[in-house]
Amino acid sequence: MAAEPEIRRGVKHYLNQMAASGLAEASVAELAEAYVPRIADFDADHVEEMRGIAEGADVPFAHILLLNARTELLKMAGNPALRRGLLAERGADGCTTIIVQPERTPDGTLIHAHNWDWKASCAETCVVLRVRGDGGPDILTFTEAGTLARFGFNGAGIAVTGNYLECERDYTQIGVPLALIRRKVLQQDNPSLAFDAIYSTAKSASNNLALSHAGTGIVHDLECAPDETFVVEPSDGVLVHSNHWLSPVALAKLRETGISGSPCSFWRDQRARRLLAASPVIGMEEVRAVLLDDAGSPLSICVPPRPSSLTGTTATVASILMRPALGEMEIAMTPSQGADYRRYALSAEAADA
Repeated sequence: MAAEPEIRRGVKHYLNQMAASGLAEASVAELAEAYVPRIADFDADHVEEMRGIAEGADVPFAHILLLNARTELLKMAGNPALRRGLLAERGADGCTTIIVQPERTPDGTLIHAHNWDWKASCAETCVVLRVRGDGGPDILTFTEAGTLARFGFNGAGIAVTGNYLECERDYTQIGVPLALIRRKVLQQDNPSLAFDAIYSTAKSASNNLALSHAGTGIVHDLECAPDETFVVEPSDGVLVHSNHWLSPVALAKLRETGISGSPCSFWRDQRARRLLAASPVIGMEEVRAVLLDDAGSPLSICVPPRPSSLTGTTATVASILMRPALGEMEIAMTPSQGADYRRYALSAEAADA
């Protein structure tokens, strides 16, 4: 398997993190097996695909499940020390999403973009997967090696990205791993079914999932608590989301608990909105400029590698721009160190061109 080295590095990273929280490797397999029935109820094909990845990479199945459900597995241990480790693992994960609807772009093509801020070492363990649909649309996804999906789009023009959120309801139940929910979204050929895969699925923790459909230009932002979902719509053809709750209904019902871990969320949100508002027409270069903005550094939209007591070293791991209608994705790894965007295509022929 071409991604075997990246998978092994990712597994080692998270096994070390679990060990530091008190969970020995021998316990991971037991926890993983306990989680399999819940995942199989959600989508049995996901279990088989993870088993296939494990076989291809010559690693235990439990290691692949760990990559796809690391925070949920920590919670399942039911150990106070692991709970503390879980909170540290969540860390100051700050992401910024920008979606520009067709009426605001120069050529009428929807742009779905995202900066993923997380552990800088993850830049060494990420891959781009082109998944051929078996009875569904083909998928192009950027993800950590060994996981089924993180951010991407499919042949039906449906795209999804995710942002960290936090509230007091987190980890009061065991839900479906977020990586598998994102993959389920990308397996849909109908945008309403993709919406339902997010809206109706129980989760372990809060998360923001931004959903777009290139063919119609319709965009929904779904702010998800473990047991409830709140929808935020774009304004003036633009959606911006960072790492705090925006829905007035959510703010009336939940307690925001994530700002101490991501204090720059409000800054990044307003900074992005102000930069975009200066352009009546917003194209790829305008969005790219916002994603690379370093005002307020290191707590900026584009985060340079910086020490973190929670994650070791935090950075913008990847900057991603997608135009699903054209089947194109551009990615720059650790963009603060040189914004070298590489183009990927859903079509193998286009990618090879």
